[in-house]
Amino acid sequence: MANITAALVKELREKTGAGMMDCKGALNETNGDLEAAVDWLRKKGLAKAAKKAGRVAAEGLVAVESAGRHAAIVEVNSETDFVARNDGFQSFAREAAKLTLNTDGTLEGLEAATFPGSSATVKDTLSNLIATIGENMTLRRVAKVEVAQGVIASYVHGQISEGLGKIGVLVALESEGDVEVLSTLGRQIAMHIAATNPAALDASGIDPAVVERESNILREKNAGKPDHVMAKIVESGLKSYYKEVTLLEQPFVHDGSKTISQVLKEAAGKAGAEVSIKSFVRFALGEGIEKEEAPDFAAEVASMSR
Repeated sequence: MANITAALVKELREKTGAGMMDCKGALNETNGDLEAAVDWLRKKGLAKAAKKAGRVAAEGLVAVESAGRHAAIVEVNSETDFVARNDGFQSFAREAAKLTLNTDGTLEGLEAATFPGSSATVKDTLSNLIATIGENMTLRRVAKVEVAQGVIASYVHGQISEGLGKIGVLVALESEGDVEVLSTLGRQIAMHIAATNPAALDASGIDPAVVERESNILREKNAGKPDHVMAKIVESGLKSYYKEVTLLEQPFVHDGSKTISQVLKEAAGKAGAEVSIKSFVRFALGEGIEKEEAPDFAAEVASMSR
């Protein structure tokens, strides 16, 4: 039998919102497999979709830089929030985002670029910064967004300096309409994305493996139903799932009576032309990074006195 630790139970509770004993039971049933335990709880109706997945804490900054119809976003990680407030670290993150505007938008392309004011590459500059500050840092990910006509709006949540914060969002709106109207709309949608964290623009952008997983959960929760009934249940369940996780189907956070798709249609009248979302990017600091738990100093001191 797997060793079900309190930390593992705690993580499952944070992912699902289920009770402690239910989480412990799920982990026992799945031999300590966290993801399988999430599915087990959902099949039993004891948990909602794992909305909190990927919110593991890590320090650093997300930097956003816009220049007309193209914009960039980068995530630079550090060990502590104290370093994230260091002027040198912030300057590096900001310059990295600016440099990305003139690269191919890949991490490799950015690392190979020459850092402003020196002959060193971005990768070597970061290594020098690590040596100077004395803390490990990583240039984790990068993205560049472009649009032929329209605007790219941005939003930084938890901003500690211009363009630097904990969550960064870029939204590319394609339109021949009024730029001022598009800019206002784009920022509102960027704020929406920061709050709701959509998985994709529409259903076609959802990983087929994820869709199959959701379908299987619906089938197992409704096991024993006739095939024709089951088909309708799965279809209806997936529609509800898409409304939760796809941007165009989500209720607009600024007006819950409308979906993003409806907001875009209404905006066409104000902008003087059709408006569509070409793409979007959302970086949340540290998502998906496993971070070591802080040591229990009281327990450590107590053990030393034995």
